Amino acid sequence: MEIRHRIIEGHRKRVVATAGLLAHGRGEAFDYLIGEETNGWARKAAKAAVAAMLIAEHPVISVNGNACALVADDLVKLSRITGAPLEINLFYYHQEREDAILAALREVGAETVLGTADRPSTTIPELSSNRRKVDPDGIGRADLVLVPLEDGDRTEALRRIGKRVVTIDLNPMSRTAITAHITVVDNIVRALPLMVSIARELRGRTRADLERIVDEFDNESNLRGALEAIMDNLRSHAEGLDTQPDVALVAGEK
Repeated sequence: MEIRHRIIEGHRKRVVATAGLLAHGRGEAFDYLIGEETNGWARKAAKAAVAAMLIAEHPVISVNGNACALVADDLVKLSRITGAPLEINLFYYHQEREDAILAALREVGAETVLGTADRPSTTIPELSSNRRKVDPDGIGRADLVLVPLEDGDRTEALRRIGKRVVTIDLNPMSRTAITAHITVVDNIVRALPLMVSIARELRGRTRADLERIVDEFDNESNLRGALEAIMDNLRSHAEGLDTQPDVALVAGEK
């Protein structure tokens, strides 16, 4: 309920678009399917994601309304540790939303935030939505972009222009999850704090160590493992139902 309250409060403050409420509900369903906990596959992906951010020349963290409403504080912490600036990027753009997100980020300590209307902008080719507009000092020059709660169109577009894409997505079957180089299949409210913790652990490692972590990661195997975890969880629930007494029969006996 606390997580849902954050989204509702974010909507009230204009941080979250109405469509973001629908997206969050879909995510809740997948969180239930994975067991509402961070599994081993997600932890391995989170470690690879952080290692990739630490060895990137120009990493950037893309921020939308849902991510800001749910984990603004952890976004700022991860930005500081990895040196990846935050950039606001919105599908449903309104100046009021941008201002609200900027205020929310600054409230938890963000200093420089890219992607605002007062800054220069460039565009991602072959993308027609508002998300095609990016900051030339942020996503425009980035070699790696962390795009939590992302849409598939922009993930594909970022890959086409040569960006390494890291995402957090509860649905291992989404275009975003499949297209990204590294997908953390987990709830962002668990994944971001985990990534912050991992970043603190890894930031002192050598580049060779970090590259080895990234090279050993395979996103196809990761997504397959996430799907298997979902199926195992469903089987466990089905087996649990088999052991329950027949409620109708018990009621009849009474």
